[in-house]
Amino acid sequence: MPKNKGKGGKNRKRGKNEADDEKRELIFKEDGQEYAQVARMLGNGRCEAMCIDQNKRLCHIRGKMHKKVWITTGDIILVGLRDYQDDKADVILKYMPDEARLLKAYGELPDNVRLNEGIAGEMDDDDDGHGDSYLEFGDDDIDQI
Repeated sequence: MPKNKGKGGKNRKRGKNEADDEKRELIFKEDGQEYAQVARMLGNGRCEAMCIDQNKRLCHIRGKMHKKVWITTGDIILVGLRDYQDDKADVILKYMPDEARLLKAYGELPDNVRLNEGIAGEMDDDDDGHGDSYLEFGDDDIDQI
């Protein structure tokens, strides 16, 4: 029978989320940084984000955040722009939903940014139900099969 040489299982590796409930200071952008909204997750520590300056950039999630801060589609993030590559950026910080609302209230984010509503620009308010999101079959269609 093998000896247990490790220091614990996968629950130990996950750690505890003790710092989740405490308030942190709101961080504003500086030179070389930009606000962005995640358009889609690409995997391998990368995501595609639509920046406030209307550029779509491929963003790399830094190692400090990689498995500790979960970034999903529609989140507001702070990215560090690269001097040598304009179409790539690095994720510096993910804003919590209440922090994103504060940024919008302070005027840092434009009014057309939609917070916490899934994919940016994909959901429409004027959806009248005529889309092809589902098909409807009648009872007489079943008899013809």
